[in-house]
Amino acid sequence: MPAHFCVLPTEAIQSLSTCDGPISYARLPHPRTGVPALFLPAENGEDAGKDSSRILELQAVNPVDSRSWFLENEVIADGKLVLMTPIDPVFLLLPILFCIQPTDGSVPQFKPADDMLEEAALAIQQQYQSRKDGQVLSRDVLQFTRLRCARNALKFICDVKEITEEITVYRYSQERTLEYLRKKAVHLSNPKIIEISKTIVRSLAKDGLMEDGNEELLKSGQLRAACDLLAQYLSPAMRDSLYASYDFTKLDVFLKNAAAETMASIAAIPVNGGKVKTSAKVATEGKKRKAAKGSHGVETLKKANVNGMAKLSTFFKKTEKAPS
Repeated sequence: MPAHFCVLPTEAIQSLSTCDGPISYARLPHPRTGVPALFLPAENGEDAGKDSSRILELQAVNPVDSRSWFLENEVIADGKLVLMTPIDPVFLLLPILFCIQPTDGSVPQFKPADDMLEEAALAIQQQYQSRKDGQVLSRDVLQFTRLRCARNALKFICDVKEITEEITVYRYSQERTLEYLRKKAVHLSNPKIIEISKTIVRSLAKDGLMEDGNEELLKSGQLRAACDLLAQYLSPAMRDSLYASYDFTKLDVFLKNAAAETMASIAAIPVNGGKVKTSAKVATEGKKRKAAKGSHGVETLKKANVNGMAKLSTFFKKTEKAPS
């Protein structure tokens, strides 16, 4: 059985250690690209009344060159590193629910969660049957949607009606989804969270947003950076809706002017190298190039007395015939 090195949360390790049978992965549509990707459902049961189920995204870091792992006295030839990171189940529910939304602009009907998700699972399977980048089976979709974390996430992106104590119906809501994403964006734009990513901090500083007097622009920049993070797990249409819900006009104008000033300052820098080369060329053309100094032996031969010696050219003259 092949072995792999993985980095995953402690809770997931506990879930896998209590699994009696083989580990069951779920192949689900990636929320941004739609390409089938692997996810690991992990459910530890109820812990003090708190839902501890979660879904992990699998990503493999493959080395450019051949690599191996050393584990005690064993060599593992496969040098890739597998990362298992928690993902918000809302992101995975969105493409599943999108596939059963009316295309004529009509309002969908309220349905019990089981009926709605089973319909979506069958629609997803049918949609991916003819795709060349992989299939998504209905059983994988149902495996994910049966998780408590997935069921609890429905209330964030659906209108909910409680018909009776035992019957609750759901209907996907674009408005509730956008409201939920905006709350996540505000949470991620918190400076304490933004500072965790050195890449984002450097980008904000490079744009000049961290200078004194740009506090409001900095907040807009942090909010857009948060939207950029969320966009990695959103479809293009949902991503555009999220960006359109904010007014980044002042930020765009500031960044555009800053970029123009940078280009102008670069263009104003004199090209000293070119001027030096031009003046050197003119000086070379105006003056005769000095002859290169010969070697010591050549200089010695120049001082030799050649009086009375025949020139080398005399040995190559055409001989004249004697008259007959």
